[in-house]
Amino acid sequence: MVVDFRRTRRDHSPLHIDGSTVEIVKSTKFLGVHLAEDLTWSLNTSTITKKAQQCLYFLRRLRKAHLPPPILTTFYRGTIESILSSCITASFGNCTASDRQSLQREVRTAEKIIGVSLPTITDIYTTRCIRKTTSIVDDHTHPSHTLFTLLPSGKRKAQQRIHFLRRLRRVNLPQQLLCNFYRSTVESILTSCITVWYGSATSVERKALQRVVKTALPYRISKTRK
Repeated sequence: MVVDFRRTRRDHSPLHIDGSTVEIVKSTKFLGVHLAEDLTWSLNTSTITKKAQQCLYFLRRLRKAHLPPPILTTFYRGTIESILSSCITASFGNCTASDRQSLQREVRTAEKIIGVSLPTITDIYTTRCIRKTTSIVDDHTHPSHTLFTLLPSGKRKAQQRIHFLRRLRRVNLPQQLLCNFYRSTVESILTSCITVWYGSATSVERKALQRVVKTALPYRISKTRK
């Protein structure tokens, strides 16, 4: 398979290995994933959709046998959902809208058969990405570990919100309003996706975040003067 994104495509010279010519194909299958020469995921999506439709037949048979919804949900997650979510962290983000709709259509069909609500394909993708990101962040030997570093943009945004917090303090607003403003602006910025990156943050980065919190303390906690 040859991946060529040049505007003017030309015929590629054949590749010979040990006197044998290597065949040029438009798509190939590697570890159960179909890869196309244009690096689109339509072929892979159509393939896993067909597999999921075949498993829906067995889900209908189990439904006719009057099995309870928990058992049907377990069967769905062990077969159909595992098929739809195969290699989802790499493919779903680059799928077309029609490919995503075809995947979600199978989920909705399973919902009608079982009679309960199931996680959408987008929720499954988000959960898998967060799980994968967390594993990379925790593994210091992973090649992509250095790609997940704390960006300074969060600190700058928090400092901007503290400026507004000072302005609100000057107009003698009640403490409860100041605390609500802090939690909905400064704290929400500092804790965005904190479960993923804070465990691997350096001591300098943690001190920088704590410094912003200490800066906001005098403005969100009123002191009684005698």
